[in-house]
Amino acid sequence: MASTVVTISSPSALHLPAAIRSLPSLPRPQLATRLVGRRRRAFLRCAAVSELAPAASAAYGALLLGGGALAYARSGSKGSIFGGLTGSALMAATYYLMQSPETKAIGDAVGFGSAFLFACVFGIRLYNTRKLVPSGLLLALSFGSLGVFYSAYLQDKFQQTAFSALCLLPMISVARLSVVNELIGMLFLN
Repeated sequence: MASTVVTISSPSALHLPAAIRSLPSLPRPQLATRLVGRRRRAFLRCAAVSELAPAASAAYGALLLGGGALAYARSGSKGSIFGGLTGSALMAATYYLMQSPETKAIGDAVGFGSAFLFACVFGIRLYNTRKLVPSGLLLALSFGSLGVFYSAYLQDKFQQTAFSALCLLPMISVARLSVVNELIGMLFLN
């Protein structure tokens, strides 16, 4: 089987309109700055994810409670009502912890752990039953909650770390000044 290689030597060989061919190309960053400048980014890149997380925990808890109650009403499953009550209690605790700036990161972590627990439970149920409803839908909902809580946790920890660093900056500057003064005193006074 023969393969052919086509080489394009100029943009005009593409037969593009002149307006598109004349657009300037974007400058490409150097490889070294791209590799050094990388940092860990949140899964959801919304600036208000940490403000969305309490509403997500309330909605997720309500859906877990409603699903457990519905399953108990239909089939009399005590495990479903227990799971729904447990999930809604954990999400209520998460919501409560997210209301204070001091405990917001803890609330995000509790929400993430709870959503991870329920994702495991629904994943096992989906694997065993092979039924998309309700296990698959609740698994997808759990993965969505995981993404929200993980992103909110990263944002809260970053804001907390940045705030701590800003609070420590004056103390570091004062410490540097005192060290510099001591060095100058030792050099010129001795």
